[in-house]
Amino acid sequence: MGIVVNLDIMLTKRKMKSKELAKAIGITEANLSILKSGKAKAIRFSTLEAICTVLDCQPADLLTYKP
Repeated sequence: MGIVVNLDIMLTKRKMKSKELAKAIGITEANLSILKSGKAKAIRFSTLEAICTVLDCQPADLLTYKP
């Protein structure tokens, strides 16, 4: 399975829409959608940091590893 992206869970916990997060961190909604779906091949640390800052969470809240 690999890396699982739990961004939807954090968005729900923070009562925030994807559109709001995309605007807050300065990426397109399309790129955020790719990240949320787990289809992204990489994520920049600066993007991960921005997401964590806006959602007030840790990277481990967003990403988990399932062998």
